[in-house]
Amino acid sequence: MHSKQRGITMIGWLFLLVPIAIVGYAGIRLAPVYLNYMKVARSIEQTSSELKDDESLTAQLIRNSLGKHFDVESVDFPKVSDIEVRRDGQTWIVHAAYEDIAPLFSNISMLVKFDKSGTIK
Repeated sequence: MHSKQRGITMIGWLFLLVPIAIVGYAGIRLAPVYLNYMKVARSIEQTSSELKDDESLTAQLIRNSLGKHFDVESVDFPKVSDIEVRRDGQTWIVHAAYEDIAPLFSNISMLVKFDKSGTIK
């Protein structure tokens, strides 16, 4: 009688689990980067809604308000000075375009680009 081997071998488990472990580790390394982006996006939206009916807006006033929101949210990157604030007719545009790097292994890193805009009318 021949017995049939059933199941997966140790090498099979390695081929199955190593890619899953790498993807899981990459997700863990990217989580803080995306959480920081969510804080930046929330700060821009809150600043836009907070200052929407102010007639005497200036770029400095918008940056000060955004800086206060960054302080509350504990946003260290990007700096308020890295955020573009410009006027387009009657509206103000707050634009954050930046890149963040999440180290993965040794000299391998993941680069993530973010782009968020908000308008103040």
